[in-house]
Amino acid sequence: MDEPAAAAPATGWLARYQPWRRRAEIGFWVVVLGLQALFNSVVSWIDLHRAGRNLPYWQPLAWELTSVIAVGLLVPVVAAWERRFPIQRAGWRRSLAAHVAGGFGFCLLHVVGMTLLRRALYAALGEPAAAPDWPRLFGYELLKDLRSYVLILLALWTYRLVLLRAQGEVRLLDEPEAPAADRPPPVRPERFLVRKLRREFLIAAADIEWLQAQGNYVGLHVNGHDYLLRSTLSDLLAQLDPARFVRVHRSHAVNLDRIAEIEPLDSGDARLKMKDGSVVPCSRRYRDALGGRHG
Repeated sequence: MDEPAAAAPATGWLARYQPWRRRAEIGFWVVVLGLQALFNSVVSWIDLHRAGRNLPYWQPLAWELTSVIAVGLLVPVVAAWERRFPIQRAGWRRSLAAHVAGGFGFCLLHVVGMTLLRRALYAALGEPAAAPDWPRLFGYELLKDLRSYVLILLALWTYRLVLLRAQGEVRLLDEPEAPAADRPPPVRPERFLVRKLRREFLIAAADIEWLQAQGNYVGLHVNGHDYLLRSTLSDLLAQLDPARFVRVHRSHAVNLDRIAEIEPLDSGDARLKMKDGSVVPCSRRYRDALGGRHG
C-alpha cells in the first residue's frame, strides 16, 4: 500500500535531505569540533599568558586540533558501539556495562590518537615534542572524555529521534494478547498504523518488503518508504506469518514473496536482490530458512 497523498508533504524535506545526509552529518561534526578547538585554544592561550608562559598561539591551537581530530575519528566508532549495545529498558544492565567500558575505551583511544597526531605535527614543523606522561595524561583526560562520550551518545540519540519523527513511527493496530490455555493464539497483524507529523495512515503487513533491526526499533521497508516500529526483530517476527517472513541475517528479515533473486557468495553468505531493487544481506546460518522457495 502506497503512502496516502495527504502524507506526502511531511516527507518532502526528508526526501530532499537524504542525498545530502552523509555530507550534513560529517559537516555537523566538523563545525562543532572546529568551534570547540577554536574556543578552547583561545582560552588555553589566555590562561598560559596569565600564568607567565608566553607560548605562541599555534601551540595551544595544535593541541586542541589534534584532540578534536582524534574525537572526530572516534565518532563513527561510538555510533557503531551504540547500535551494537542500544540503551533500552530490556537488558539495560548489559547495555550500561557496555557503555561504561565504551567510555573508558573512548578515553584510551582518544589519548593515544591525539598524542600520535601531536608528535607527527611537531615533527613536521621541526619542533621538539616532550615525551608524554601516560598515566598523568590519561587521568587528566578521563573525566573530560567520559563527558564527551555521553554528549556524543546524546547527539546521536537526538538526531535519530528527529529522523524518526519525520519518517514516521509504526505501531500495531491491536497489541497482541498474552497466550492462554482457554483461547486460541492471537491473530497475526494484517495492518500497521503509521503516525507521522500528526497524520495517520495504514500499511498492510503483506506490503512489507524487508525489515532491519535499528537499535530499539525495527525498520519496515515498504514501497520505497522506511518506517520504524519500537520492537526487537525477534519479537516482531514472532507476530508475523512465518510462512512469509523469515530471518536471513542477525539484523535483517525479508518477505519471501518479495525476493527477486538470490546471489550466492564464495563465503557461503548470499545477497538477496529484492523486487524493489534493494539488496539485503543473508548469512549462511540463515540460508536454510529460504528453503526451496527460491533458487
